[in-house]
Amino acid sequence: MRLARSVARRTGERAFPWLPGVAWCTLVPMVTLAEIESAAADLSPAEKQELMLFLATRLRAEGATLPEPRTFTRNEMAGWIEEDEADMRRLREQP
Repeated sequence: MRLARSVARRTGERAFPWLPGVAWCTLVPMVTLAEIESAAADLSPAEKQELMLFLATRLRAEGATLPEPRTFTRNEMAGWIEEDEADMRRLREQP
């Protein structure tokens, strides 16, 4: 419903007078993850955050567990830091 309201605000159309704030809505069935990802890419940052919170709530309710923490060696981290510092030096040297 919130997504429909957002689309309605952007288009200014009135197709659902019985739903306050909802002027236009297209229902498109999505059956693959690729279709869902494509639709999510078109959302505003606020809508993406709302979607993330919705998914996190659903996962928690379904008893999903968090992935195991990743571990990195000191050498890996030192390499990333050195790479980052080299990138910063190059950035500062640009005219």
